[in-house]
Amino acid sequence: MDLKTSPEDKFLFVQIIFFFLGLGTLLPWNFFITALPYFEGRLSLNVSTSQNSTGPDRDHWHFGNWMTLLSMLPLLLFTCLNSFLYPRVSEKLRIAGSLFAILFLFLVTVIMVKISIPTLYFFIITMSVIWFTNSFGAVLQGSLFGLIGLLPRRYSSVFMSGQGVAGMFAVMASIFAKISGADKEMMALGYFITPCLVILLTIVFYFLLPQLEFAKYHFSKSKQKHSEAESNAELLYQKGIKEDEKNMTSPADVEFCITEVKRGSSVISVFRKIWMMAISVCLVFTVTLSVFPVITVRVGSHTSEGPWKEYFTLVACFLLFNVMDWIGRSVTAVCTWPRKSSQLTLMAVLRAVFIPLFVLCNVKGRVHLTTVFLHDGWYILFMVLFAFSNGYLVTVCTCYAPKLVSPKDAETAGAVMAFFLALGLALGAALSFAVKLMI
Repeated sequence: MDLKTSPEDKFLFVQIIFFFLGLGTLLPWNFFITALPYFEGRLSLNVSTSQNSTGPDRDHWHFGNWMTLLSMLPLLLFTCLNSFLYPRVSEKLRIAGSLFAILFLFLVTVIMVKISIPTLYFFIITMSVIWFTNSFGAVLQGSLFGLIGLLPRRYSSVFMSGQGVAGMFAVMASIFAKISGADKEMMALGYFITPCLVILLTIVFYFLLPQLEFAKYHFSKSKQKHSEAESNAELLYQKGIKEDEKNMTSPADVEFCITEVKRGSSVISVFRKIWMMAISVCLVFTVTLSVFPVITVRVGSHTSEGPWKEYFTLVACFLLFNVMDWIGRSVTAVCTWPRKSSQLTLMAVLRAVFIPLFVLCNVKGRVHLTTVFLHDGWYILFMVLFAFSNGYLVTVCTCYAPKLVSPKDAETAGAVMAFFLALGLALGAALSFAVKLMI
């Protein structure tokens, strides 16, 4: 069947579905980090005030550090298990099962808003919810990347746009909850019900997807192409081996030829070609997760009163980060400087300067260091550069890496980059504990 006979994506429905699927993959993480003040406030209620302090220790449990670490470790784990898990579990079970599991875990969070739970149990249950939510989110994201590869390239952009909007969506939901004027419990209830409704809508959309002619056509065509490619490759392989055997002098030559034809380059050889890109991505996320959101969320406005002080964290920390990160990723469509791997790695290393810069901002509850950058303007400037460089460098490195290897090794390069991305997230989450001790 020719591509010209492809059905039309009526009302752009398939694009809308993949936008929501992209939104659903990063929605859980963003809703949890945006609600960090709520969780810390809930945990601080039952902390004893007699522990050598004049008031409750708002971060006695180091909730932000543990939340970040237990969010990133599942991503690293399932990135490593990717090649073992995906061929053995059907795509429908992986995607639908993950969505239903995430919905259930958010419902558990909603229920905990309404019931009184001892602090220790609240901490343990919440951390368990975060771990499993991000585990299923990692499976969901990897599965959807495979599914979207069956469609035209523009659908990948739509999916990534959905992921980019997830952070802004979570922040806006929190802002609207505050604007509503409801008490803290009702605000939290409305806030956590919102992702439940979005995930439920995403589930409905996913089950509608195979019924749409446009999606059905491309999914079946891609599977047919894959099957034909495998058959043709096998025939060419058999023919090539038989012809080459005539010119070979020993069984060892034949065995070597078979091995080289069947497989591409090893992971180690691919890593040697892209190691600077992989290390750069790892460094970028290590720096980002070491301070965001654990340190950045604790920076307060220098103003003493007014609405700006109340909305400062939501706007200057979460909303500004997500907007500038999205802009940084988008700019790569028209500009990809620098082009040298060494320069990109140097820029990734230089981002480490943001760690002391944020530590020296107006962080609440500091013990060891004094505040150097008190005014809100400094914090906003640092956040703009911090978020923009995060989105820009990650996207440039991810785009360059596959181009440094041969086409047959592009998939391996992508897997290597995904592993180092997850490794950077996990290392940054672990480093956040040490950074917090500096304050």
